[in-house]
Amino acid sequence: MKKLLIGFGSLALVLGFMGVFTNTAEAYKGDPAVKGPNYSVERHDAMTKAFETKDYTAWASLMQGKGRVTQVINKDNFAKFAEAHELALQGKTEEAQKIRQELGLGLKNGQGRTSGGMGYGRTLNR
Repeated sequence: MKKLLIGFGSLALVLGFMGVFTNTAEAYKGDPAVKGPNYSVERHDAMTKAFETKDYTAWASLMQGKGRVTQVINKDNFAKFAEAHELALQGKTEEAQKIRQELGLGLKNGQGRTSGGMGYGRTLNR
C-alpha cells in the first residue's frame, strides 16, 4: 500500500511540475505584456525599434533563428506581423490574433506545429 501511495504521489508531483513549467514557457507567446525568457531592457528596446520601423533584418538578427515564428515570418510578411504586434500593444488582442492566424502563428488546433505529429507516442509519417 505504501509503494502505491508513493507512486501516485510521485506521479502527481511530476505532473504538477510539468504543468507549471509548460504554462510558464508558453505564457509570453503572443502577449507583449508578458516578459519572455530572453527578456532584457536592451533587447526589448531593439525589438521595439525593429517593430516601429518594420525592420525585418534587425528583428531576425535579434531572434537568431529561434522559435517557430522565425520559420513563418519573413521579409515579405514582417510588416503584417509588426501590425499584429502593435494591435496587441493597444489591447486589441482579437484583431492581433486574427492576423497571427492568417500568418500561421498561434494556432491552437495543431496546424501551426512543425513536429509532424511527433511526441506523445506518435510517429512521423513519411
